[in-house]
Amino acid sequence: MDPQFLVEAAIALAGLGAWLAAFGGALFVTRPRPVAAPPPTQDFGGSESPAVVSMITGRWELTEDAAESTLIDLAARRVLEFRQPGNDPLQTTVHVREAAPSGLNAYETMIFERIKALAMGGMVPLTALTFRDEAQAAGWTKRLNAAIVADARSRGLSQRRFSKPVVTALSVFALVPAFALTLAALLYNRRTGGDSGVSFVLGIFMWFALFYVAGKSRGERDTPAGRQAAARWLGLKAYLRAHESFADLPPAAVTVWDRYLSYGDAVGATRVCAAVIDLGMGNRNKVWSSFGGTWHRVKVKYPSVFPRYGQKALRLALKSVAALVIAALITRYNAIAFDFAPDSVTSWVALAVRILILWPLLYGGYTLLGTLVDVLTPVTVTGEVLWLQTWKTRSQGEDEPSIPVLHHLAVDAGVTDRTVAWACPSEIAAKCDVGDIVTLTARRWTRRVLSLQVDAGARMRRQTYGDEKTDALILNAMNAGAPALATAVHPTTVTASSLVTAEEAGRVLGRQVTLAGRGGDADGGGGGGGGGGGVAIGPMTLAEYVAADRSALLVTVVTGTAARFAIGTHRGGTPVPGVGEEAFASGRWAVARRGETVIKLEQRTSGTIHQPYLVWLLGLAVARLP
Repeated sequence: MDPQFLVEAAIALAGLGAWLAAFGGALFVTRPRPVAAPPPTQDFGGSESPAVVSMITGRWELTEDAAESTLIDLAARRVLEFRQPGNDPLQTTVHVREAAPSGLNAYETMIFERIKALAMGGMVPLTALTFRDEAQAAGWTKRLNAAIVADARSRGLSQRRFSKPVVTALSVFALVPAFALTLAALLYNRRTGGDSGVSFVLGIFMWFALFYVAGKSRGERDTPAGRQAAARWLGLKAYLRAHESFADLPPAAVTVWDRYLSYGDAVGATRVCAAVIDLGMGNRNKVWSSFGGTWHRVKVKYPSVFPRYGQKALRLALKSVAALVIAALITRYNAIAFDFAPDSVTSWVALAVRILILWPLLYGGYTLLGTLVDVLTPVTVTGEVLWLQTWKTRSQGEDEPSIPVLHHLAVDAGVTDRTVAWACPSEIAAKCDVGDIVTLTARRWTRRVLSLQVDAGARMRRQTYGDEKTDALILNAMNAGAPALATAVHPTTVTASSLVTAEEAGRVLGRQVTLAGRGGDADGGGGGGGGGGGVAIGPMTLAEYVAADRSALLVTVVTGTAARFAIGTHRGGTPVPGVGEEAFASGRWAVARRGETVIKLEQRTSGTIHQPYLVWLLGLAVARLP
């Protein structure tokens, strides 16, 4: 390669490197500094709202705790009311006490108005607050966070991380790399006979690009007053965390604990409240973990830039060899480019050829070396599954649903409070669920999981009755004689469509639905609520609520002896307390039994599954049984 070209490239890179060093220094200097906590105290730190407290005690970073704690605080101030009829906090309902409360700030008003809009008859299930549209959730959260930041700044507790002087300094200093690039391009053009005017265009473009990067918001940072306020609230956090059972209090406990519960949620001391309340789409970037014996939040990163992430070793090796072959061919036959290029652009063609050689050469060598090390040094990790979500799918055609290919699998190994999600093939991801303790073998560089073993399930899968086998149920039915047989085949008088309305089914699916005219047949015609639609087969009735995108909710009701078979096949799911005499849920389904009747709800969709909605609707259906 031409030595003069290397000198010219070094001039441009030196200017850019100097600016990047200054930018990195600005990020380092303006980072929020950790605040030392004072001794534990039960006194409130000041008059700041729970949302602002969540921000300043979380190193000036906003999380879902800000919205959650504001919701609890509205209940503590008697604007709203939480009611929990059973033992399960997921059954909590939110009741509007005041139609037009006064004294609410901007973000408190946003949360109240959302509750009021969702409430029917002044009540809404706590699990029904989650946004079902990602764009709507992102816009609402952005406006809410902006209002919280404005409140914190007005109190002098927070400031823009890159102040105007910092942005101005970086923008002025961006003239250095712009001048360096212009100079390098001028030297290159004079040596090769190129157009000098292009050099100035490149310099101006460089300055505008760096000016944009410098002016982009980088979040918030501390102020002296903010650090003092954060220290006071961290004292309350230490006091609440020392309380033996405070972390396990449900939202309904606000009637006893008052604003201690809302501020406890703000500082991250209320695990159950944080798990039950979800005003957004679910935060997969900060997830609660109990691995290691204590509850803590883990920050999860999902790589999206590096193309090696989740790739198979053979595919990466082939891509790297192909890149090296391309570099060799360009080097061997680069003279062809000059034969067809006009003299006025020959210099630029030469520059493009050098770049074309350099890029595949670097990529091929780096990828081949990384793949080799990755294959030779697999890693074994044991920890708790924090998040499991479909990442990549493969289409089967227009009329067929896509097949999951890769999942994001976040695992907390208990080493640090940060982790990077693994890329897990879907057939391996099907072996585990969130909360399981697993041991996995993977490749560190590509983050691809090779094998996985579940060491401990998320919860106790069976109770004392869980060992009752289907064979035993059959024998019991046979020994019961003709009365049991008659009960097993006798038509049921309970219709599935009378237990669930189309509006309620639509809440589970997140879209408008209609009741199909025939169970399990989306083309069976429309239907309403009540007893219309569905199909009866002996002791079983079916009702299917179908949306325009072909997603559906199937409601099944089984009575008599057949119900014992139905519940017996689902006892391997997670027990759900407070619904019927026994209830279980797992993934896309939820099932409950009351007496000799079993109700099952099954969500048939390739989209996101919100199991709390299924459990909520299951409780309503069981309550409507005659």
